[in-house]
Amino acid sequence: MPPLPSILIRHIHLPSITPFHLVQTLQTHLVSQFLNYKASLSTPSPIAPPAPTILTFVPTPVYTTGRREHDSLSPEQLAVLKAPLSPLRRSSHNKYKNPEWAAVVPTLRGGQTTFHGPGQLVVYPILDLKPLLLASASAVRCYVNLLEQSTINTLAHWTLKGKRTENPGVWDESGERKIAALGVHLRRNITSYGVGLNVNTDLRWFDRIVACGLVGKGVISMRELGKERPWLESLQKKNGVQLRARLKPGIVARTWVREFARGLVGEGGEEC
Repeated sequence: MPPLPSILIRHIHLPSITPFHLVQTLQTHLVSQFLNYKASLSTPSPIAPPAPTILTFVPTPVYTTGRREHDSLSPEQLAVLKAPLSPLRRSSHNKYKNPEWAAVVPTLRGGQTTFHGPGQLVVYPILDLKPLLLASASAVRCYVNLLEQSTINTLAHWTLKGKRTENPGVWDESGERKIAALGVHLRRNITSYGVGLNVNTDLRWFDRIVACGLVGKGVISMRELGKERPWLESLQKKNGVQLRARLKPGIVARTWVREFARGLVGEGGEEC
């Protein structure tokens, strides 16, 4: 990807567990600002362009479907997805391990059914690819590469290795376990949706689906993958409490956004 001039990106991180439908409303509003700006360019009084924004958050449990499978789930499948799940451990949002229920929400993104929920960082960049020199025949591939590479570079900050495969998303070294799902939507070169990175996700939620439609593949989180590596030595002998703090989605979010910004100016090592 060719280097770009300086660009200011706004990062909005929602610090609490946030209902998914509220984030969708916010994303729709941000996309509408770009579309309204583009429409105004053909008028005598064009409005100022909105700021490119990266929205990061941790959602309440939700299964989202891609745009091609909104009506493909049977009542029996919906019943399985909506069944309660009791957490294995306490968390800041569920101190008493009460059962949790997942919503099922259709989206405009590509891809198939996936899960988002507590312990997962969701990243939605909302920006116009055209002024970023990505509005070309290969724009979508370049943008997807940028999302994947930003995630791979973020994992490296925790001494974790992620990689691309022939399947979308970011995978562990074996290529058999997905650590980050990816699904995007473009309208007039305006991006929406993005990445779901498993930080400390309860992976049992994925047992109810064939994640992203890939039969025989598994899922993994940063925490579970970290248990397979010499965490304490590689992280300068951080103790357990410090290590857990570094795995908070807000910290991971800031790292991801920095890597994305580096990638936009040609410093991230992404392919295009």
